[in-house]
Amino acid sequence: MARNSWNPFPPSVPLKAKGGIKAQSIRGAFGKNWWARRWVETIESFDIGERLARGKAYAREGQVLSIQVEKGAVRAEVQGSRAKPYVVQIKVKTLEAEKWKALANALSSQAIFAAMLLAGEMPGSIEDVFKEAGLTLFPETSGDLETECSCPDWSNPCKHIAAVYYLLGEEFDRDPFLIFRLRGLDREDLIGLLGGAQAEKAKKDPLAHLEKSGPRPEPLPADPDVFWGRNLWVEEAEKEVGIPDVCAALPRRLGSFPFWRGKKSFLPAMEVFYENASPLGLDVFLGTPQLSGESGDLLEDDPPEEE
Repeated sequence: MARNSWNPFPPSVPLKAKGGIKAQSIRGAFGKNWWARRWVETIESFDIGERLARGKAYAREGQVLSIQVEKGAVRAEVQGSRAKPYVVQIKVKTLEAEKWKALANALSSQAIFAAMLLAGEMPGSIEDVFKEAGLTLFPETSGDLETECSCPDWSNPCKHIAAVYYLLGEEFDRDPFLIFRLRGLDREDLIGLLGGAQAEKAKKDPLAHLEKSGPRPEPLPADPDVFWGRNLWVEEAEKEVGIPDVCAALPRRLGSFPFWRGKKSFLPAMEVFYENASPLGLDVFLGTPQLSGESGDLLEDDPPEEE
């Protein structure tokens, strides 16, 4: 039996969830970058009424326990008014391999597209490329999304589905490649297609690599010792040591964790730790005696001798 928007039951009160995924936006609109806002605007244009507002509240209160994004599908668990969490499933129509190949060829026609995607940014005109191919990157109508929830609410999408919608929008902010995964292509596959298209272009035009495409993003080193700078310890120890100009530089490069569950956003929380740890670390490195937090006594290797 198909669900409809009529619901004779009063709003239920959800059980408080523990360790759920909390939206990073405390108030106002969801999504910082244009592609995340585009997703949210698309969802809100479906006109599903009060369920959107309740879904937004669920997202901010941490009622969503888990979200798994796969090719063409999202599976999530949301804590509602019953003891057993509700299971939410969202299916998105994926694109065929030949269409992805054609899109990769179109995107590789301008090197800036590949450079921005590799830097974790969505080119502003990428939707035009999809449109020229007769395709869409984002869903255009509610019919483009097949949704289901195990809750007893007859409306579809319900507030539990709406909560997942909003959290997906925030996650797109962190990782725009998730949008491509929903349409059937993982990050590695997309980069492979872009690389293949660029190689094919180079065969036809040996000077293609000389096109101006802006600065390329610097990849993170795969070697843990190189990433954490362990192999540079001896060299750096001989130089002047001080507190870094940029606080929490490495976490900033890594970005936020997927579907963060903390009460405070990841990067602001890490910045506090780095700000507090940097002076202490510098004192330890330089061998400077430190004051204890409670008594104000010097903390030295050997206690003072008794007279």
